[in-house]
Amino acid sequence: MGEEFYAVIKLVSGEEIFSLVCIDENNEDPIIILQNPVIMKIIHNHQRSFMKIKPWMELPEDDMFIIKLDKIITMTEVKSKSLINVYKTYINSYDLDTSFLEDENGKVKISDKMGFISTVDEARKKLENLFKDNKES
Repeated sequence: MGEEFYAVIKLVSGEEIFSLVCIDENNEDPIIILQNPVIMKIIHNHQRSFMKIKPWMELPEDDMFIIKLDKIITMTEVKSKSLINVYKTYINSYDLDTSFLEDENGKVKISDKMGFISTVDEARKKLENLFKDNKES
């Protein structure tokens, strides 16, 4: 196994992946090992630019993936400390464990991360009270 390095990889599918990469050349057919691959896109706004980062694969439980060289158009090492820090910050803050999605019976758990903040009845009462307060003033 070779040394690990950060790289941007352009796949034959057209996807561009940013990842911590290691090349395994022990076999006749070398493979690329990706750790926590993400897709990074720069979004330009009128005044600023933003970087959108999302996992390359949304639901897997693994954080390591193998790609054969015939699926890669090009690969370049990334040395930009700021880009690497953005990647590391995202990986450290992104919960790769999907076990929070289900309870012990396999049913989806509802949490405030899903936008759930109250029941329909509670929300209706709050909205009605807000509407009444605005109507009176």
